[in-house]
Formats: sequence, C-alpha cells, structure tokens
Amino acid sequence: MELEFDGEVIEWRGPAPFFYAVVPPDVADVIHELAPMLSYGWGVIPARVSIGSVSWTTSLFPKDGGCLVPLRAAERRCAGVELGDAAHLVLTLGE
Repeated sequence: MELEFDGEVIEWRGPAPFFYAVVPPDVADVIHELAPMLSYGWGVIPARVSIGSVSWTTSLFPKDGGCLVPLRAAERRCAGVELGDAAHLVLTLGE
C-alpha cells in the first residue's frame, strides 16, 4: 500500500539530533488500522520512504497517537529537506 502526504520535518535531540517527518492524523489513522498486520513488535512498522527520487527503508515510530518517519541524514540531505520543511513523502507499506 502506498500513502502520500506532506509532513513537517521536526528535530528530536537525544545524544545526537534526529530528524523526523510528522505523519498527518488522517494518514496516521490508516497506518494504525494496518499496524497489526505490518508491525514486527512495539508498534514499529517497516516502510519504504521516498522523497522525490531519493528512497530508503526504515521503520515508522508511533508517537502520541500519531506516527513519525525517521529521516536519515544522508537521504535527507540528498532530497534537500531541512528542519521545518513540509516534505512530500511517499510511504510504501507491506512489501
């Protein structure tokens, strides 16, 4: 299944900064419905992410009833995505 949306890029600061795209609530609702079939534990869902021509595999993280898409530094830079941007993402789930 493919889901397409614009997600705000946020930063979480731990030992190192991590960047995520916030999944809009309507798309997060769809993901949560599919989660029991897709999750491999702890509610984490494997996904293929594309921003323009840049694609990679990762896992979506549940957060406060929604979802976050981790944006790896190398791919984020190649896609030209910065903190505060509304990145256009395509998620492929269940493949």
